[in-house]
Amino acid sequence: MTKPEPVTVTTPTDRQIVLTRSFDAPCQPVFDALTRPELLIRWFGARGWNLVVCEVDLRVGGAWRFVSRGPDGTEMGHGGVYRVILPPGRLGYTERYDDQSYPGETLISHELVERDNRTTLTSTVQYATPQGRDRVLRYPMQRGVSESYHRLSELLAELLDRPTGTLEGRRTS
Repeated sequence: MTKPEPVTVTTPTDRQIVLTRSFDAPCQPVFDALTRPELLIRWFGARGWNLVVCEVDLRVGGAWRFVSRGPDGTEMGHGGVYRVILPPGRLGYTERYDDQSYPGETLISHELVERDNRTTLTSTVQYATPQGRDRVLRYPMQRGVSESYHRLSELLAELLDRPTGTLEGRRTS
C-alpha cells in the first residue's frame, strides 16, 4: 500500500483555510464523488466516521445535509445551501454544524483543475470571524481531511479500474 498523498493546509487570510490535494483521476469523477450521495457515503469522513444521512439537492439554492456517525456512536450533523455548481470545475456552498463551536456560516468553495488525467482539488473555507477560523485550526482537521481524502483516492482508483474508465453505469437512484 502506498503512502497517502498529503493535504496541504494554508491560511492566506485571517478568516480562511485552504486545503489542497491531488488525485489520480480526471475532474469529472472527482466532482461526482463530491456531489453524488452514493459516492459520498463511501468516502466522506475521517477514519471510523461514516455518513448515515447524505441528502443532496444539487442545484443552486438546493440544500444538502450530512450526518456522520463516529466509532463511539457520536453523531455530527451539518448542512447548507449550494451557491455555485459548475461541473466539473467549481462547487460552492454554505455550511453550518448542528452543534457548531464557532460563530456564523462558513462558505466553502472547491476548485478542480485537471492536468494529465490528474486533478488538483483546492478547497477554500471562509469563516465568519478570525476567531472561528482559529478555533477550527486547533481541531485535528488536517488529520481528518487527510484520512477522508485518502478514502476518496481509494474509491476513485476502484471506480476508474473499470473497462470504460468512467463512472457511467454506476449511478443508483
